[in-house]
Amino acid sequence: MRSPYKGVPTNKWSEVTRKLVDKHPLSTQEIVDVVLSSWDSIFASGIGPKGFRIGKDIFPKPQIMGFFLHELIPLELAARNRGIWRGDISSDDKDIVYIPDSIYSIELKTSSNPRHIYGNRSYAQASSRGKKAKSGYYIAVNFGKFTDKKSRPQIRLIRFGWIDSCDWIGQKAATGQQSRLHPDVESYKLLELYSPSSK
Repeated sequence: MRSPYKGVPTNKWSEVTRKLVDKHPLSTQEIVDVVLSSWDSIFASGIGPKGFRIGKDIFPKPQIMGFFLHELIPLELAARNRGIWRGDISSDDKDIVYIPDSIYSIELKTSSNPRHIYGNRSYAQASSRGKKAKSGYYIAVNFGKFTDKKSRPQIRLIRFGWIDSCDWIGQKAATGQQSRLHPDVESYKLLELYSPSSK
């Protein structure tokens, strides 16, 4: 797939991002609503017959909180728009599938880092046949961690935009299992939709 940023200077990336976001079938407000609703759902649910609650009885590590978001956000979207959105069911699906046209399907990245998102090492490698494409629309969600048993962590940042597979930078060490984005990519290819200070 040809990158929509091909041949565009870095100082014009923000304009391309805005156009890509504007033509996406999901509104930016719905993205924010779905993410925040999914986050609230994590804390509203009881586990087991005794109804143990996250944030009251259980204080999961960030990886678990990220897992919940990965599962709940596609479910919330599908519940609001039946027959339009669904979660992934095969290895070549994006995390959130737009059934009418896969070009608008979305990868979801979550992180407890205050601002950055990361991929596994495969994101910095060419996609193999039968695996999902790494280029396309992304929702990036940054959230806080449990630091004590009194305060509930919050969503810190929600961003939306387009990331190309070549934007991911793999760790140089042979054992490195993580990939990151260049600061310009995070700044200009992901549009900020929400932060607590912007409410």
